[in-house]
Amino acid sequence: MGFHVTSDPDFSSRKMYAGQVITYTVTPILGIPLFWMTEITHVEDGQFFVDEQRVGPYTLWHHQHHFKVIPGGVEMTDLVHYRVPLGWLGDFANWLFVRSQLKGIFDFRTKKLVEMFGEMG
Repeated sequence: MGFHVTSDPDFSSRKMYAGQVITYTVTPILGIPLFWMTEITHVEDGQFFVDEQRVGPYTLWHHQHHFKVIPGGVEMTDLVHYRVPLGWLGDFANWLFVRSQLKGIFDFRTKKLVEMFGEMG
């Protein structure tokens, strides 16, 4: 699933804040690009932040990112609530591929974090 941030390239170097809008292009089906916009709605520095979809492929997208300092590093936990559009057809698409695409995104992120920071042990 192509996933490209299209917001100001410097956004990631600035402090995150509630109300911050981030835009993306995603290609979830057959390489067809879709616009996706999320808003950071809650930030508790060093503990968690929440992004919610404002425009995009989901009927609902609410993503919590939680951080906890543990011996030797930081534990990161995600809690995602989403709903796909189109009723039963969307439910079927979720069963068929959406759920596994999302799992793939989070698995990819985990792999990159391990590459960058090492395995927790």
